[in-house]
Amino acid sequence: MPLQEATEKESLNFNQLCTFESFEEVWSHYGYKSGFKDVIEREFSRTKGITYLDHAGTTLYPESLVREFYQDISRNVYGNPHSHNPSSRLTHDTVEHVRYRILQHFNTTPDKYSVIFTSGCTAALKLVAESFPWSPPTAMEPASQFCYLTDNHTSVVGIRGVTSALGVVSLPVSPEEIEARARDVAQSECSSCQTPHLFCYPAQSNFSGRKYSLGYVRGIQARKLYPACDSQGRWFVLLDAASFASCSPLDLQEHPADFVPFSFYKMFGFPTGLGALLVRNDTAALLRKAYFGGGTAAAYLAGENYYVPTPNIANRFEDGTVSFLNVIALNHSFDTLHKLTGGMDKVQLHTFGLARYTYMLLSSLCHGNGQPVAQIYSDSEFENPSTQGAILNFNLTDCHGQIVGYSQAGHVCGDDVDLVDGRPTGSVRVSFGYMSTFRDCQNFLNFVVECFVEKPVEVDQVKLDRLKSNTSSKGSSQCLITMLTNGKHKHIDNGEHASTDPVVNEYGGKAITKEAKSLGKAQYLTNIYIYPIKSCAAFEVTDWPVCPLGLLHDRGWMVVNGNGVCLNQKREPRLCLIHPQIYLPSNTLLLQASGMDTISVPLENHNEPHQSHGVCQSKLCGDRVQTVDCGDEAASWLSEFLGQPCRLIRQSPDFIRNMKKGHEKGVSSTALSLVNEAQYLMINHASVDLLQRHITSRQESSDHQPLNIHELVSRFRANLVISGLEPFEEDDWSHLIIGNTHFQVAGRCGRCQMIGVDQNTGAKTKEPLLSLSAYRKGKVTFGVYLVHQSLDGSNATLSVGAPVMSQWSG
Repeated sequence: MPLQEATEKESLNFNQLCTFESFEEVWSHYGYKSGFKDVIEREFSRTKGITYLDHAGTTLYPESLVREFYQDISRNVYGNPHSHNPSSRLTHDTVEHVRYRILQHFNTTPDKYSVIFTSGCTAALKLVAESFPWSPPTAMEPASQFCYLTDNHTSVVGIRGVTSALGVVSLPVSPEEIEARARDVAQSECSSCQTPHLFCYPAQSNFSGRKYSLGYVRGIQARKLYPACDSQGRWFVLLDAASFASCSPLDLQEHPADFVPFSFYKMFGFPTGLGALLVRNDTAALLRKAYFGGGTAAAYLAGENYYVPTPNIANRFEDGTVSFLNVIALNHSFDTLHKLTGGMDKVQLHTFGLARYTYMLLSSLCHGNGQPVAQIYSDSEFENPSTQGAILNFNLTDCHGQIVGYSQAGHVCGDDVDLVDGRPTGSVRVSFGYMSTFRDCQNFLNFVVECFVEKPVEVDQVKLDRLKSNTSSKGSSQCLITMLTNGKHKHIDNGEHASTDPVVNEYGGKAITKEAKSLGKAQYLTNIYIYPIKSCAAFEVTDWPVCPLGLLHDRGWMVVNGNGVCLNQKREPRLCLIHPQIYLPSNTLLLQASGMDTISVPLENHNEPHQSHGVCQSKLCGDRVQTVDCGDEAASWLSEFLGQPCRLIRQSPDFIRNMKKGHEKGVSSTALSLVNEAQYLMINHASVDLLQRHITSRQESSDHQPLNIHELVSRFRANLVISGLEPFEEDDWSHLIIGNTHFQVAGRCGRCQMIGVDQNTGAKTKEPLLSLSAYRKGKVTFGVYLVHQSLDGSNATLSVGAPVMSQWSG
């Protein structure tokens, strides 16, 4: 509840007791960094003069969150994600990235859970109520049971409004019964009964802040705890995380609840009107859905009762278009939360410390005659953040021990009937958020002392000393690792590295000039290009190691925008002006661009992931990929050059992404880097020559400067260029050998408007796409995808000049 700060002086003794020094004596985890006070003044200046203590209702949003969101939607055009155009694709990709960030926040993956966006936690609960496969009693099996902890939120208890009409048994369970009535289920009781039952409980009480054991999740699912141990069938668990998630970390890998509903405004303050239901994918197949609309239907007939639901779990249950701008705002919510706090572990320690200190003083506070000032509703004495959240619920009492009505205590909810026969009809709740300060505790306690305590103020010193001596309250903070990136800075002049001319071998030397390049003889490898950063400039080499993913470090990194969506030259053509270079002996990736200092990034970063941008999920060509952030220096460099917030991420070394293309040709499953389709892209120089002549003939009547061969080769961004005998003969190859390395052709490469980007300037042109489409009569393919079949040892290398032997299909 918002409280205006008290202005008059309080009792001297209490002022001496309620000090920050006394707080530090009992709790060592306050704030997140040395500049915590400055952060509060900068991000929450609007709260000056107000003590806000209703974070369990909604927390407060920092000002930078709203600014960054505004800049995002001012800079980008976000279309309806159900449409098919560049703006819609940007929205779709951004929304999908947010889903991954949500799952990452709860330490799980899209393989285990799906994120269904709703209007809030209550809507998520209603969705479960209406889609859970409730079963009425039959001659063979009992009815489903809806079991819920008596400490659940109203929105959970309200599920029985749906179940009561279905013949489902509703069973309220007290917290004490869960373990007290637990028993081992005999194997004979584990029958084939498939009746589905649902047990619902809050990870944290919205009323008192009590945290219930997350171990109940597996205990109920395994039928080891009451009421599951007393009823045959399949038991599912709904874990209400709305209150818990606001200040505590939740690990769904460790505690795999079947359903997890929550609201984002309780976590971030902004956006409002948006929540989510996390559903275990193994459980989702059991859910039933009657209504369909918007993107939930894969196919239907208006004239017949025919309907096919979309196979995607989230799309099936998100009726209509999601609130995509609010979803996009979540990117900035996560960014800001991590930037200001460093993570939920620190938030939990900070907020618990404030709540515990408030509990200690409020529970020890007495009137002048020794009567306690407050009746606190708590099952613990705030000993540990694993059992108690940052919520205090209480009623104040007068010097005669009578309850002071909660409306008199500054709270009105619905009506003024706060006492009936001297018994309270409600209570007062104060709760803390990650931006709460010691001053908030102090102001609240001073407010109570000034307005509700009969003087002189007394303190139950015995109780206070006992609470202070509770050593378990100290808790433990987890080690927070900051990933450091070091790089030597070197300025490069304008115009330097404006082409792909520099060519080096694996030893970082032996450059060859453009004049020294030779197209070679027929059926030879003439050029090798690697693209360390996806969509950035090529790095040409004369020989290069081959690894299980393709050419070593080819497309090992990519640039993502502020929302974590992969950037390519269609969205940001200036990527081609960034020239990455790899130096294997020094284990470094250099980033160079005209007008920018050169920076270096380690090829293999053995440090811990960056604190606020560590391991994350990204999406690439419809695939989920696990990536690792490369740190703030690279992010700042890219953001400055491209003029928008960006980060450099690399594929996680322990993540395996398998190729989908080529199965119809018998191509076996192959591991990929951040490439689009396959390990290698190869083009034939004879095909380039023919296309160049066709472009020239089309442009003879125009003023356009025709593309030279080198420019045309660069447009197709191939890894391997060979000197073939006939144009487009590669289209019909099935296998080939380059040097000692065997390859299989996985298919032809379809081309898009990206080949219209001039790789030297970033300008967009119509060629060569127009001429390619005209020459090939609409079949816009150029080049073929390759995968290596086997590597001769771990030191396989491709070298310019190696002979090429091909085998034709059929």
